[in-house]
Amino acid sequence: MPATGTLARKLDTLGRLASGLDERHTVYHGVHWTRVDGDQILFGEIDFIVVGPSGRLLLIEQKPGLLDETTEGLMQRSMRAVRRVGAQLAHNADQLRARLERDLSGSRVRIESLLYCPDYTVREPATAGIDPARIVDATQRDALVVKVRELVREDPDEPPAPPALHRFLADALDLVPDVNALVGQVETLYTRLSGGLAEWARRIEMNPFRLRVTATAGSGKTQLAVAVFRDAIAAGRRPLYVCFNRPLADHVARIVPPGGEVASYHQLCDRMLRAQGQVPDFSREDAFGRMEEAFGALTTDPDGRFDELIVDEGQDFLAPWHDRLMALLKPGGRAWWIEDPLQNLYERPEIALHGWVRLRSDRNYRSPADIVEALARMLPLDDPPQAGSPLTGSGLEIGIWRDEADLLDKTRRAITRALGLGFRRERIALITWRGRERSVFTGQERLGAHALKRFTGRYDLLGAPVYTEGDLLLESVYRFKGQAAPCVIFTEVDFETLDPRAVRKLFVGATRASLKLLLLLSQRAAERLGASTESP
Repeated sequence: MPATGTLARKLDTLGRLASGLDERHTVYHGVHWTRVDGDQILFGEIDFIVVGPSGRLLLIEQKPGLLDETTEGLMQRSMRAVRRVGAQLAHNADQLRARLERDLSGSRVRIESLLYCPDYTVREPATAGIDPARIVDATQRDALVVKVRELVREDPDEPPAPPALHRFLADALDLVPDVNALVGQVETLYTRLSGGLAEWARRIEMNPFRLRVTATAGSGKTQLAVAVFRDAIAAGRRPLYVCFNRPLADHVARIVPPGGEVASYHQLCDRMLRAQGQVPDFSREDAFGRMEEAFGALTTDPDGRFDELIVDEGQDFLAPWHDRLMALLKPGGRAWWIEDPLQNLYERPEIALHGWVRLRSDRNYRSPADIVEALARMLPLDDPPQAGSPLTGSGLEIGIWRDEADLLDKTRRAITRALGLGFRRERIALITWRGRERSVFTGQERLGAHALKRFTGRYDLLGAPVYTEGDLLLESVYRFKGQAAPCVIFTEVDFETLDPRAVRKLFVGATRASLKLLLLLSQRAAERLGASTESP
C-alpha cells in the first residue's frame, strides 16, 4: 500500500538506514515502551533505535515538517499540544534506560539520542535545548547514516548486545505451551478426529446385525462402543458391554448411562453365577477355569437376555466365550465385535466369526504422529498403523538402563522430566513391561519423592479395585490396555528377541500416550530395536 505523509517520510528514513548500514547494525522502528512508576503507567514511542556492533543504542527521533525555535528550545506544535523536543528525547532515553536495566538484570546500557529534522533547518543550534552534535537537520540529511555510524561505532572494550536486548526491542514474547491446557485440546481433537469410526459404523444396516470392527489403537474403538451403548439405552434396548480387562470395564462403567450391563468376561461369569446361587471359590488354583465352565453350563433365562451385545478387546477372547455370550442375545438382537490383533498380548488364536461383516480402520488419531511413525520404523509390522493426528514434535524420549538399580534411577529421572515438562501427576501414567507378579515396581510404595498409586490385588465390597494411597498411577501394560494418558512413562522394557509378542507389547504400551512418551529400554532391548538414547 502506498504510504503518504509522516509515514512515507519514516519509511524513506528506514530505507536510508537499511541501505547505508552493514550487517553489524540492527535497526528497530516504531518501538513502543511502557514503564510502571508507582501507580502510574508511563509510555512512549521511539521512531528508530539503532543497535551498534558493541551494543550501543542510538535513539532517533524524527520530526518532519516545521518546528518552532523559542527561548525554551525547539518546539513541535500540533492541533492538540505543544511539545518540547529536547525534553521528549531526554524523557524517552531516561525511561528506556530504566526499563532496560531492570529487564537486563542491572546491566549497564549505553544510550545515545539523535534528533533528525528532514524538512527543517535549525538556525540557532546552541539554543535548541539539544547538543548540536546530536542534531541532523535538512542541510545534513545526506550525512544521516555517517552520523549514525559515528555514534554507534564499535568499541573493543564494550561487550556485544545481549540477546535479551534484541528480544525486548523486537517485542518478542518467549512463550512455551501450557501442557495442561494442551491436554484438554488434544482430548477434544482426538474425540473429533476419531469420531468417524463411531459415526459410520453406526450407519451400517444388515439383518441380522453382526459387525466385526478390526481397528488399531487410537482409532476410536472405545468411542464406538460407548456410542453404541448410549444408542441402545436411548432406543429403549438393554445393552451388554463385555471386555477382557477389568480396568477397562471399570472405566467404561463410569462413563456410560445406567440401564445396561458393563463387565469384564470374568466379572460377568461371577455375577451370573451368584445370581443363580453359585458362589465361585477363588481360593482354588483353577478357580477361573471352573467358573468359566460353570457359566457355560448355565441355562439362560429368556427374560434376562440382552438386545445389544458389545464385545471389546475381542482379540483376547476364546471361542467358547463367544458362543456363551451370543446365547445371551435376544433373537433379532444386534452384536458388535471390536478387536485389535496388534493388542493380542495373550497370543489367543483369532476367532472365526462366520457370517459377520468386517469393518477395518488402521489410523491412529490418539498418539502424536511422530510416536506412530517411530513405532512403524522400529517394529517389524506387516500392516503398520497410519498416523491420523496432526500433532507432531512430541519428542519421543528414550532412556537405556543397565540393571535394576539403574532402572529405578532412570524411572525417577523420567518422572522428574515429565513434571518439568508441565504434566501434573494425575496426567502421568507409569506403565511397566512386566505384570504385577514379576515387576520390580510391585513392592514399591514410593519412587523417590513420588507416592505410587498401584493396584493392591483386592476389591472392596462394591467390587471396585483397591489402590494404594498415591498420586502417580503405576500399572502394568496388561492392565492399562484399552486406556490412555497424556504422558506415559513406559518402563522396565526388556526382551531377548524382538518376537511377535514383544512387538505387540511395545505397540500397546507406546500407543497409550496421547501427548508424550518416555520409553525406558534395557540395553539388550535397545540393541534389538536399534534405538539410542534421545532424551536429555
